[in-house]
Amino acid sequence: MKKAGNELLQFLGGLGMLVVGLYIFSQKVMVSSSFFGGGIRFGGFHVSNGLIMVPFIIGIVWMFASGGSFAAKVLTGVGVLFIVVSIIASTNISLVRITLYEWVLILILIFGGAGLLAKVLLAVPVRHGDAKTRDGITDRKDTMREIEEEIEKIKKDNR
Repeated sequence: MKKAGNELLQFLGGLGMLVVGLYIFSQKVMVSSSFFGGGIRFGGFHVSNGLIMVPFIIGIVWMFASGGSFAAKVLTGVGVLFIVVSIIASTNISLVRITLYEWVLILILIFGGAGLLAKVLLAVPVRHGDAKTRDGITDRKDTMREIEEEIEKIKKDNR
């Protein structure tokens, strides 16, 4: 019979593995952006970044001129959304050259740590007085038997 490990140690170990794995991964990733030279493509149309700013500018002017009408706020919000989408679309993420050993180590640290965290955080708690347990799993037959015994006891007390 295998004993359950210390859940706190598993949690801290998993968290440590995940943090170290993500740190190493972040050191191996290069992020660049070409916001001023890019734009967004909608179907076959290419909209440059200057044109993406137009709804935002019109929305701001309209909001100050009209005292903050709902339509002006919506147009400003759509303009901000276009700007954020344009920035995200123009971001390039690439992985620098690493060895297979480093890549496997990163994957083991990240997903092993996430697995340990999930094991501890998603475990079904077992109360220690309810039923007999075997490796931390409640025996359903014993639980049902105990429930039936309680029901019979209540019936006898009520007679």
